[in-house]
Amino acid sequence: MKRGKLYQDSEKLIDRNKEYDANEALEIIEKMPKRKFDETLELHVRLGVDSKHADQQVRGTVVLPHGTGKTLRVLVFAKGDKAKEAQDAGADFVGAEELVPKIEKENWFEYDVIVATPDMMGVIGRLGKVLGPKGLMPNPKSGTVTMNVAKAIEEIKSGKVEYRLDKTNIVHLGFGKLSFGADKLLENYQTIIEAIIKAKPSSAKGQYIKSVAISTTMGPSLYINQK
Repeated sequence: MKRGKLYQDSEKLIDRNKEYDANEALEIIEKMPKRKFDETLELHVRLGVDSKHADQQVRGTVVLPHGTGKTLRVLVFAKGDKAKEAQDAGADFVGAEELVPKIEKENWFEYDVIVATPDMMGVIGRLGKVLGPKGLMPNPKSGTVTMNVAKAIEEIKSGKVEYRLDKTNIVHLGFGKLSFGADKLLENYQTIIEAIIKAKPSSAKGQYIKSVAISTTMGPSLYINQK
């Protein structure tokens, strides 16, 4: 696959036979030719677990100290006092059953995260086939099914991200914008890595972190020496 000039110029700064310290890798990325937009930094962590086994799943949430650089739009399914609490906490959209046909029939997806009170999960269950493939289904493990909707909204707006294993046993995650600078990106990176290490399943044997790579949205990957 032929790469563009900016990608090729960026690649010249990388030693393909080397694993970098995280701070060194981020400093190299800062020196790469800039795109016309503020690129996201992406993290890819290959783990020594088998996602086919329920007891080896790796999933959780973590609040990044410097956020993601993106303001997420939050939809809250709630009624009564909890709906008002959600509105007061800064939810972008709040509703209940009346939102089901809007999502199903009008293909309405102008939000990034859905939070729901437990009593609304029966309603949301009807949207499983629509929301599931988009990764939008609320889940207690990610803190998006809760009675404390104000806290959930606050955390999401301040930089809470979810990490989860895919079918190839890799965690993919954005952890900030290039404009943050190496120091802030390093803090975000370390926060995520620590969370993934703490989430190691007790049934996982052998080497847990197999490889770690970071890249910008459209740039080449650098492998990190993460022991």
